[in-house]
Amino acid sequence: MPYVETAIEIRAPRRAIYELAKDMERYPEFMPDVESVTVLSRNGNQTVTRWKTLVEEAPIEWTEVDVFDDANTRIDYRLIEGDLDKFEGSWTFEEHDGVTRVVLGVDYDFGVPSLAELIGPILQKKVEENSLMMLRALKERCEGDRT
Repeated sequence: MPYVETAIEIRAPRRAIYELAKDMERYPEFMPDVESVTVLSRNGNQTVTRWKTLVEEAPIEWTEVDVFDDANTRIDYRLIEGDLDKFEGSWTFEEHDGVTRVVLGVDYDFGVPSLAELIGPILQKKVEENSLMMLRALKERCEGDRT
């Protein structure tokens, strides 16, 4: 399965960035490709969310389970159902000297092997671009809130 990992450094406290990343219902406010995120259920450190996004103007929808590890500022997510066969990964947050490195990992499978052979590199680039867009939006929101 293809795996993409992207990272960004944000001049903000790790806890503040993590709390914003956990508040997925707010993503449409500052992430242009995210149309909506609806929390379907909350149970302790776990939520089930329904996502509607656009990738190159094409709608993609899925439901995922999100597990929040507050002690280690880590978010793990996994597809339950949707337009992809596999979509899972994690967000990690490490702070050093007032700068937090946020890493977003995505392990995915679009479920069409022949399509993957033909346009696999293009799909991987799109997943990478979308992940970077999310990280940059998080950075802008966090650093912008400090000015």
